Amino acid sequence: MGWFWATPTQPSSILSRYNPLNLIPVGLTNTPQQDQSQALPLTREESSIPRPDTGSNWEYPSPQQMYNAMLRKGYTDTDITAVESMVAVHNFLNEGAWAEIKEWESIFSPGLAHAWSICRRGEQGPKLVRFQGLPQTPSPKARVMSTLGTLLPNHFSADPPFDRHDWYVERTLPNGSKKQVRYVIDYYSGGEEADGEQVFFLDIRPALDTPTAAAERAMRWGGDLWWRASGGEAREKNRSQ
Repeated sequence: MGWFWATPTQPSSILSRYNPLNLIPVGLTNTPQQDQSQALPLTREESSIPRPDTGSNWEYPSPQQMYNAMLRKGYTDTDITAVESMVAVHNFLNEGAWAEIKEWESIFSPGLAHAWSICRRGEQGPKLVRFQGLPQTPSPKARVMSTLGTLLPNHFSADPPFDRHDWYVERTLPNGSKKQVRYVIDYYSGGEEADGEQVFFLDIRPALDTPTAAAERAMRWGGDLWWRASGGEAREKNRSQ
């Protein structure tokens, strides 16, 4: 999940064969494979996620690029008839991830004092700089949740996320300066609905790289609990009467 492409350039060295913004090999083309059994669309969809370096938005891969990338990664058994659906799900999940990140940023970019004024009441313009796909590197939280699922299967699921991404977001501070914030995204499969529709869950939060990030997570997740436990809803109801 979370693949975006910039305009490919010709690599001049081993290190430059990988885009430093996403660690994806540059030059993945839209050219069909020689033994490809059916044609795939070549059109790329523009995301809603802005880039700070070009003034434009990141672009999602075309189905053909996605298929070429899967083969290059060694997934030679990829069902070509499912590629267009894979791209649609991929784009949908990443738009959802960006919406959640924007919500975090709208609360915390003005500062912790502003954030607490929102979070303590039980309420809930960034740019994506770069990202990394880390499917083989479970996040610490994912490891903890999996362990809890093994020890307490009636209360937690032991199923690990099927993918992980780290997104690096440019945050604008109240004084106008810029700060880079890393977000961790764990992608979970939630099974199927009664109508057969696939369900996905995204666990999105700032990485615990700084004390501020820890405070943000505590405020965001603890604020609503504090509001209800302290009788905030009852107080608001009494004031309105």
